[in-house]
Amino acid sequence: MSTPVKSVSEFAPTSAAPENVVVKPANGPKPCCVCKDEKAARDECFLFSNKGGEIECIPQIEAYKKCMAGFGFKI
Repeated sequence: MSTPVKSVSEFAPTSAAPENVVVKPANGPKPCCVCKDEKAARDECFLFSNKGGEIECIPQIEAYKKCMAGFGFKI
């Protein structure tokens, strides 16, 4: 016994994306594939900071945000 497959009509209503998410076309870069150096520097700062990184890593966080914004991603 198999469960019937349900399909969604192409005209079915969908919810809008949250404001802080930028929907990119399928042929654009993925967030995981850009700003790798900035992300690595940010992550390394968080891992090795003495106070949790919230204050110590502000320059790395801002550099990562600026880089991502350059590719159209809002974080």
